[in-house]
Amino acid sequence: MVSLQPPVCDFGQPVIDFALPGVDGKTWRMQDCMGENGLLVMFICNHCPYVKAILDRLVRDTRELKALGINSVAIMSNDPTDYAEDSFENMQAIAQQMDFPFPYLLDKSQAVAKAYGAVCTPDFFGYNRSGELQYRGRLDESRKEAADPDVRRDLFEAMKEVAETQKGPAEQLSSMGCSIKWIKD
Repeated sequence: MVSLQPPVCDFGQPVIDFALPGVDGKTWRMQDCMGENGLLVMFICNHCPYVKAILDRLVRDTRELKALGINSVAIMSNDPTDYAEDSFENMQAIAQQMDFPFPYLLDKSQAVAKAYGAVCTPDFFGYNRSGELQYRGRLDESRKEAADPDVRRDLFEAMKEVAETQKGPAEQLSSMGCSIKWIKD
């Protein structure tokens, strides 16, 4: 398992459209997901210990962001060949078990992850209402284990700022996680 850190935020980078199947049976496009004040695009998966460590906080934060007009979408781009836990059926199960307040989509071709430049799970891309990238950082200081409950909520605070001002914070700390499991040629 390779641990990676994505690059820092490229402010103003435009949101990339997609049309991906969701665990709910619907095909979702970026426009379907965009909130009144912005969109949080999250690359996650089921098997990654970094994602597992923050899943409950991710659900909490995305619920609170939705109340601020920031919608969220999660995309699973891993090749499930070597990680059965990342299968579509298991995506459906975890979305139901955790009561995801956002669409959970499958990027089977991995084209969307490549277009976004996603490198790990979790990898977060926060956009303002104009579809301009304003945040590419961590959820909080959790790693393979959840951090203390009272740590700074980096992602939530940054996206709250985006909801209020349409600008993200100048200083951001990179997320960290498992490498995306690319399809072997």
